[in-house]
Amino acid sequence: MKTYNIEEINDILKGELIGNTSRKITGPEQLQNAQSAHISFIGSSKYIPLWHSSKACSAVISANIKLEPDPNRALIKVKNADLAMAKILELFTPPTPEFNIDIHPTAVIHNTAIIGNNCKIGANCYVGKDVELGTGVILYPNVCVFDETTIGDHTVIWSGTVIRERTEIGSHCIFHTNVSIGADGFGYRPSDNGQGLTKIPQIGKVIIGHQVEIGANSCVDRAKFSATIIGDGCKIDNLVQIAHNSTMGRSCIMAGHSGLAGSVTLGDGVVIGGSASIKDHTTIHSGATVGAGSGVMNNVSAGQTVLGYPAQDARDMLKQWVTIRRLAKNTK
Repeated sequence: MKTYNIEEINDILKGELIGNTSRKITGPEQLQNAQSAHISFIGSSKYIPLWHSSKACSAVISANIKLEPDPNRALIKVKNADLAMAKILELFTPPTPEFNIDIHPTAVIHNTAIIGNNCKIGANCYVGKDVELGTGVILYPNVCVFDETTIGDHTVIWSGTVIRERTEIGSHCIFHTNVSIGADGFGYRPSDNGQGLTKIPQIGKVIIGHQVEIGANSCVDRAKFSATIIGDGCKIDNLVQIAHNSTMGRSCIMAGHSGLAGSVTLGDGVVIGGSASIKDHTTIHSGATVGAGSGVMNNVSAGQTVLGYPAQDARDMLKQWVTIRRLAKNTK
């Protein structure tokens, strides 16, 4: 078990140590669940009452929080408690599953595939024709990588993920369990005879940049032509849909259950809230934010925040909500 004293943790965080504790710290925990060997976090003043009832021996607090330590309980004041929490969580992160052998004998690897140095390929994986894996790529058990796909250095792909043919993936990416990359885009038109639907072939591919993380059960569909593109540094939550020919700029965030319809364009640093949906052929410019549950029907300007269904400028939508509440009260 890893343990640290409060001074060692403060050396890592480079914060201001207030008070002290003699207890060894064995891990982080929420204030209400913490025991005497835990360190916790206070990023907002609304959590201050929980500190007084908590058993935690220490807490990391944001610089704007006014709080005094108790006997044998210490505080570390930092600029941003959430970022400090990330550093502490790294300290106590348990090891990932180990491979007893670098390439499991049940893995099926085509003889034309190029496997980089220090790759690890788990049981029942499939690596297809002309696939190229860079240095240090990890495929956990039951991953399928189909023909002509390239995967950059030190990318980690968890079990159940399927990467279809001709996909291009950068370095230092993480794909969590059951991700689907490169499935056919959703394209149909009424048949000439009016008695069914004609499938539109999807002959493009998916291009994913460096340091992209994609959550469990999310889907990135191949393009009808050209490519569906995920830019460097994008972070995609669980259960997210990215449709054919969509393009995401650098460092975009998409929260769970959100989705892009076909040919959506996101600029750099766009944030899409949970369960938000974006209409096809829509552009959301750099730095914009789409609130949770919103439905975007029109283009969104750079830096704008939109809310609602259909989505509007957040200030206008909030005014409408206030007006509706007032009307509701007056009709009682």
